[in-house]
Amino acid sequence: MPELPEVETMRRGILGIVGSRIEDVERVACRRRPIAITPRIDRFRQRTVGRVVRDIGRVGKRVIVNLDSQDAIVLEPRMTGLVLVADPPSREHLRFRCTLSGNGIEELLYWDRRGLGSVRLISPKEFQSAFGPDKLGPDALAATGELLRERLGSSRRAVKVGLLDQRAVAGIGNMYVSEILHLAGVHPAKRCDKVTRDQWKAIADATLKVLNAAIRYEGSTIRHGTYRNVLNQAGGYQNQHRVYDRAGKPCPRCSAPIIRTVQAQRSTFCCPACQKR
Repeated sequence: MPELPEVETMRRGILGIVGSRIEDVERVACRRRPIAITPRIDRFRQRTVGRVVRDIGRVGKRVIVNLDSQDAIVLEPRMTGLVLVADPPSREHLRFRCTLSGNGIEELLYWDRRGLGSVRLISPKEFQSAFGPDKLGPDALAATGELLRERLGSSRRAVKVGLLDQRAVAGIGNMYVSEILHLAGVHPAKRCDKVTRDQWKAIADATLKVLNAAIRYEGSTIRHGTYRNVLNQAGGYQNQHRVYDRAGKPCPRCSAPIIRTVQAQRSTFCCPACQKR
């Protein structure tokens, strides 16, 4: 968390800053674990103050604020980061502030409870080096059966582990992969090289259905409730989850109890009846 739907919700939520002028940037004083902000804030300020926000993009699980200088501010939320234009959940975990003018939104904020995320200002060359095709796979919203089969079909990894590989396909995380594989009817432990062409198509179709639905609901706010949209409001897709974090509860398709297993040190949820290995 956040995964593609949450980060895409953040991206859409800050589209209103396009055309705004950056008046200042600030590393907010915080007693908690410091996040990575690069370059050093004085150099960051030199390269951004006076610049205009050209557009807002997304690369995998990162929000990209593109400037008229061709530089880009990369906001990577990791586990508990939030991109906000409203008051944050708490002041003690506020990490970065960008003051804006000209478009009605006065601040772009980055908040991070655990401090695992980052804010980076990078050049076009650095962007290509960090997020080029040799570093990051195609976006999950562009998934097709043939694309997934091409990128993962020869792997001996479990299909769930393969889908989490950001070099293979970008944006899918541990929560939504369980939802995707349940909808596709594929067992998460099945080896990629044993997945059939029809199953890859079913996985791709489920990927688009699950991720687009989660975006419409503005993401999932689960457990501790850390994830919020840019207005500091909870998402709604957690109420639509089929299997994630529902161990012991009935499968919505067949009513068999959902089970929890561990793959690559991460929780996996599936239906043993609908998703036969």
